[in-house]
Amino acid sequence: MVLKRYTEMENKTADDIVFGQTKHPVKLGLDQVAGGGVVYPNIKVAPAEGSEESIDGLEATSKNIAFAACQRAADIGLPAIQIETEHVQQQSISREASERCTAVTWEQLEQLHEKFGTSVSLMSTVADMREEENGLRGSKFDIAMDESFEACAQNGASMLCIETVGGKVVSDYGISRGDARAILYGIGVLGSIDMEYMWTKIVDIAKRNNITPGGDTDCAQANTAMFLAGGFLSKNVSHTIAAVARAIAGARSLVAIECGATGPTKDCGYENPIVKAIASVPICAEGKNATCAHADLMGNLTAGVCDVWSNESVYNREEMGGPTPGVWLQSLGYECALMNTATQIGVNKELRDTYVLADKYRDPQGVILAYDNAYRIGEAIVADGEDIYLRSRAAAIKAMDCINEAVDANRIFLTRFERDTLDSTYKTYEQLPDDSDKFIKTCIKRYGRKVKEHDPSQYEL
Repeated sequence: MVLKRYTEMENKTADDIVFGQTKHPVKLGLDQVAGGGVVYPNIKVAPAEGSEESIDGLEATSKNIAFAACQRAADIGLPAIQIETEHVQQQSISREASERCTAVTWEQLEQLHEKFGTSVSLMSTVADMREEENGLRGSKFDIAMDESFEACAQNGASMLCIETVGGKVVSDYGISRGDARAILYGIGVLGSIDMEYMWTKIVDIAKRNNITPGGDTDCAQANTAMFLAGGFLSKNVSHTIAAVARAIAGARSLVAIECGATGPTKDCGYENPIVKAIASVPICAEGKNATCAHADLMGNLTAGVCDVWSNESVYNREEMGGPTPGVWLQSLGYECALMNTATQIGVNKELRDTYVLADKYRDPQGVILAYDNAYRIGEAIVADGEDIYLRSRAAAIKAMDCINEAVDANRIFLTRFERDTLDSTYKTYEQLPDDSDKFIKTCIKRYGRKVKEHDPSQYEL
């Protein structure tokens, strides 16, 4: 397979980027067109505790989740619904579990469509169970994941997604120590190489089964930085480092699209606005309706350019308002209704800008993911689009430029810790070689010694 490396922007201006609309909409499921003018709600619920002990238990809880979500969708008159089955390991390790959980979920969605005309789709996200020290390529987990993808594709999945883990052992080292080189190497280089390996296979499986290859998320790396950075009171990890990691993740997650994935991409990829800015494919996103899963400082901003809107994940249990699948789907459905109504009456860009400005200057991460700056980072990526190292470094430097401009304009203020981190990271990246082979050889020598789990051969290095 020949990759389509992006060397120019699909969107000609930043203003082209808005929720619900892309230049490359995607048909999926029954009567859905992601990125074709409508934003769809994506409900994701974790299996009930204890259900993972048997395949029967996983199948039963999958049916329960889907039934509760479909029941609420019909009850409040939602015109569309997407269910995401984000596998626990017990689902992905077993082909039978993958088959049965997918089939029973799709059955409920088909019934909803047949009875009420609701447009439906099913996102199947296989768990990346691989560990670098035990083999990213050809291991028993790698093989089991391939089988799980096949099983989902053959039993009702509308689209396939994953959260790949390549490079994580190195980026974890870098994030925990503020090592900017390790972050660039782990996410931008190793992560991109592993993405190409995985997404070549996933796209092939999806196409053979006539379903959609969705997209990836840098949950394993950039989200680690975001979560450790935390809120305003946390000082475990610099927020500027988290922003830099996210910009690099934009170049990394783009690889799925370059391999033939079409979107919608995975919800927890907060780097998705950068991917959409470059490739104009539909993206799934999460934010203020994902408070059941985590806190973040960008809950409104992320809605500004989404095409599918998710709650992230919630435990399957009873709330005062009913089962969690229905409760959280209702929250998502009303948010999508707001976006879709704004599109219908012609004020979608005004709503987009309101979403974005609500959070843009709360944190450095918001600054770089606002659609105007995401576009600028995208431009930096495509300028070096053929080289995964150079484009990742360019994304990081452009992100830091955006943060510095916001500081200079008194839009955002940095603590001494954040200022020092940003300055030292900028200096480090400016001084790195322009030769990718030289950078990679230096990193192999450096982190092959410092990170015992890192095995360059797993990336064919």
